[in-house]
Amino acid sequence: MPDPTDRQPAIPATQHAIQFTGPGQLVHNRAKAVHVPGPTQLLLRVEAVGICFSDTKLLHAFTGHLRKAEVTTGLTPAELAGIPSYVPGDLPTVPGHEVAARIVEIGAAVTRHAVGERVLVQTDYRHLLTPGSNAAFGYNFEGGLQEYVLLDERMIIEPGTGERFLIPVGEDPSGSAVALLEPWACVEASYACRERGTLAPGGRLLVVADAGHEVDGLMPLLAAASPASVVVACAGDPQRAEVEAALEAALGSAAPVLRAIAGPDGLAPQSFDDIVYFGADPARIEHLQDLLATRGVIDLVLGGASVGRPVAIDVGRIHYDLLRWVGTPGGDASEGYRLAPADGELRAGDRVAVIGAAGPMGFMHVIRTVTCGLPGVSLTAVDIDDARLAQLGGIAGPVASSRGVHAVFLNARTAQIEPGFDYVGVMVPAPPIVAQAVELASPGARINIFAGFAAGTRAPLDLDAVIGGHLYLFGTSGSGIPDMQVVLHKLERGDLDTNLSVDAVTGMEGVRDALAAVEARTSGGKIVVYPQLHELGMVRLSELPDRLPTVAAQLHDGRWTRAAEEALLAAAGDAPGRRTAG
Repeated sequence: MPDPTDRQPAIPATQHAIQFTGPGQLVHNRAKAVHVPGPTQLLLRVEAVGICFSDTKLLHAFTGHLRKAEVTTGLTPAELAGIPSYVPGDLPTVPGHEVAARIVEIGAAVTRHAVGERVLVQTDYRHLLTPGSNAAFGYNFEGGLQEYVLLDERMIIEPGTGERFLIPVGEDPSGSAVALLEPWACVEASYACRERGTLAPGGRLLVVADAGHEVDGLMPLLAAASPASVVVACAGDPQRAEVEAALEAALGSAAPVLRAIAGPDGLAPQSFDDIVYFGADPARIEHLQDLLATRGVIDLVLGGASVGRPVAIDVGRIHYDLLRWVGTPGGDASEGYRLAPADGELRAGDRVAVIGAAGPMGFMHVIRTVTCGLPGVSLTAVDIDDARLAQLGGIAGPVASSRGVHAVFLNARTAQIEPGFDYVGVMVPAPPIVAQAVELASPGARINIFAGFAAGTRAPLDLDAVIGGHLYLFGTSGSGIPDMQVVLHKLERGDLDTNLSVDAVTGMEGVRDALAAVEARTSGGKIVVYPQLHELGMVRLSELPDRLPTVAAQLHDGRWTRAAEEALLAAAGDAPGRRTAG
């Protein structure tokens, strides 16, 4: 084991840290050990951390969170056992995944990282799988709500690309600006997401046909992307023969063997990459969605029939498992897949609504919309809190005006929101809001379910309106290295100031209050934690003139700046930026 006495004198043996120790249990540990890097490991000194709504979900779920589970692939059990910051299951963890940091120590076998590098932390380890998800920084690996955090180089190099999960950044941006690149990257990912307009190549296909529904449109789907297996549950032999004929016409001798079953009720959950359903039975639709695997697509071919009632759609799996719903009022299955766009991006002339616009993530979607640069885009920002809407309008309104974007800020409790939107962003994890988004959408609209609904959360949706209106429902979770790089480049070019979204700052003692504010949605923006400030409680920027006037003097039009950050840390004798390795 590494010798804790063999290290730079400026690095202490213990530190302040926030730990989740069980469901709803938070501890401010004032003497947590600072891990000493092993040969393949490195130690980061944390500059700043953003609080995320996802942190509150981990606090409540703890071992029930899919990303708190044990890693099953990517690293061996022996390798994992040698990483002291690997804390799966019921082991206490340190949350915090929106992080700016600096490398201060490395092991002898570290080759891709160097002491002194300032980095943005990419947190989503999709190459390290858990039984139901993947590993992540701030979940089953300790995160940034501590003064120092240890990582292993073997877990932070992306297989295949060789890209680093610690992305180098320059010295100019504040720690807060760097830390908040992570949530801005999640927003970017929701627009850059690549959507699938074909069957999954080499995937598992289920075809279900009710009595009275013809099977049509499979041949072009099969010809465009061949599945590895096909299961058919048809009401009659003629329908099954139509599936067989489509397979033969599209793939000939290369067609996979078709397995016919009496019905889909006995099939295992999450078994299929694609489900094509010729029918309109709402109860059957509700059952079929449970059979979709991660990134699965269900195509509802109504054949002129109507579903007839709202259907309980798992909107949590749209967000976290990237499930997609397509369909057609007619009888041609290929029409449904053709509705899928290439990505989730805005289009020229889009009339955009952001519901929950005055929250931290809604703010970011608003700013991205008004700075997208597409001609003819307009914005309606919707919330239910006048004070937060005024705060949002005070920042985003001038930005929109400078870009020639028409923007209005409306309280849904006091103003009538008229339908006709081409793009609707859902920021509030309340099922009725998704149903409202469907009502507000114009034909051909895209509905971005960005709110972090827990998997299993079902919203009653009018699928006749969704399918008849050619609406596309999608959602994303997290971000990738390319998304991080996109927003980093925007920050470096001056096209994006992530500090626009800062609403409050705090030290370690205020983290509990910060999490409560995020969960209660009383914060109008992001809350930034400075771990080196041990006893500072949460302070909103609007409170700074009374509580910390020397810091308030460095704000710019009431907004957070690097100079304000330096003033805050100077009060504790620790200015950011060009500092020593300690």
